[in-house]
Amino acid sequence: MAIADQSRRIAELEALLQEANETLDAIRNGEVDAIVVGGEVGQFVYTLENADRPYRVLVEQMKEGAVTLNADCVILYVNRSFSDLVKQASGRLIGSCLYDHVVDPGPIKAMLSGAETATIEVMLIRRDGQHTPANMSIVELQVEAGAPKMFCSIVTDLSEKRAAENVLRQVQKMDAVGQLTGGIAHDFNNLLMAISSSLEMLEKRVSDDPQTQRLLDNARQGAQRGAALTQRMLAFARRQDLKAERVDLTELTRGMMDLLQRTLGPAWSLQIAFSDDLPPVLADANQIEMALLNLAVNARDALPDGGDIIISAELAVIDADQKHGLRPGRYVCLSVIDGGEGMDADTLMRATEPFFTTKGVGKGTGLGLPMVHGLAKQLGGTFVLQSSPDDGTTACLWLPAADETFPESPAPIASDDAPADIRPMRILAVDDDVLIRMNVSSMLEDMGHEVFDAGSGETALELLRQEPGIQLLITDQAMPRMTGTELIQHVADERPALPIILATGYGELPAGAPAHIVKLNKPFSEQELARAIEVALSLTRSGV
Repeated sequence: MAIADQSRRIAELEALLQEANETLDAIRNGEVDAIVVGGEVGQFVYTLENADRPYRVLVEQMKEGAVTLNADCVILYVNRSFSDLVKQASGRLIGSCLYDHVVDPGPIKAMLSGAETATIEVMLIRRDGQHTPANMSIVELQVEAGAPKMFCSIVTDLSEKRAAENVLRQVQKMDAVGQLTGGIAHDFNNLLMAISSSLEMLEKRVSDDPQTQRLLDNARQGAQRGAALTQRMLAFARRQDLKAERVDLTELTRGMMDLLQRTLGPAWSLQIAFSDDLPPVLADANQIEMALLNLAVNARDALPDGGDIIISAELAVIDADQKHGLRPGRYVCLSVIDGGEGMDADTLMRATEPFFTTKGVGKGTGLGLPMVHGLAKQLGGTFVLQSSPDDGTTACLWLPAADETFPESPAPIASDDAPADIRPMRILAVDDDVLIRMNVSSMLEDMGHEVFDAGSGETALELLRQEPGIQLLITDQAMPRMTGTELIQHVADERPALPIILATGYGELPAGAPAHIVKLNKPFSEQELARAIEVALSLTRSGV
């Protein structure tokens, strides 16, 4: 390149540099409104006034609230999300003090002074007076030297997080209460076992004096009421013994109409509204009857002056959305509807808590709705309450529809059938509770059996080894050091053909219990014990 050409090129570059410097000075001094920049496909005009528009759009579209503040915490700008959080238009917020929109401004003041961490939790005050929990972070903006301080705050709504935490706490609370309730029911059943068995044996030994018999009857009825109460507790804890079978709800409900109407009284009208195409459900018929009776009585109590109570049922198909926490599939929604007083939000939230009741002293145990809820969950369904003050209540029991190939349940052995005569046997009774062990031994002796007893699993194993002539084992489940299930596993290794009865205050067989074990629910009568012995012997003979 010639020297003349190089000199000309240098001059052009110097001119461009001077032009660029002059342009930058003009931009800094605010003397221009736009810049035209050339490109490969043409020229582009950048308007300086709107150069920050993309950032404004970004802030406006943020899910978090954004607030610009001065040093006195006066609001200079808010985005749409913050306006939505406090339910106020931005025009009303700009110019107001942020302190006026929180319950406690102290942490914000501390943060602005530098004495607090960068993120705090605040309670925002909405225009309607309600409060919204939120996380708030505040950072100081970089401004020109000598300019007033400015701050930017990012606000995150915590409502959904707090609601989820509350639901989790409620679930954990109900699980803990359920475990506690199941344990109490077990212990209570043990006490009732000692009482009821003593009453039964005492009745055999006292005279036929009418007053004595009346007192015994009163005591026995009290024990039976206690047993019914523990069944409700076990139902809430989902530890009751359920016999799932195909149940025709239409037939079951119509068969209960007389009982329900007598229970409700003449001031209440009972109506049934069932779909024609209702499939059978997979449930325990006896427990469904008890649940229906509970719900009908609750509906009656919500209508103190009488009124209409409707029992309805319809088929519902749950898709992948898992409505009410149910798995996808076919369900029948069995509802009891009343137009009574209804419940407010707080009462509705606590309605299925155990021992919570709005009825007067002596009028309710607070276990009716928890029992229904526990039953539904144990059956693979759920229980949903819908109610509002003066608008009545709808209690819906969601039950899984029975598959068409589901086998019919075998007929249970009736507890009031007289057991067959059984020859005298040598029986080992195991229970850590001395009262129960003594009474069970007495019942067995009254039946003509020779009884060995043990207070622990270890002692029972020693006796079985010392006495090979023992022909049947009846053991408690909840024992220290070695449970009934663990004892049975040891016995199965040494005496696999020995008939075994597991007596338990819980409703269900414990995990790990062999299928051929006969379960006997506490409290039990002498007749129920005799029937359990008969079943255990028949299972052993059949090789099950």
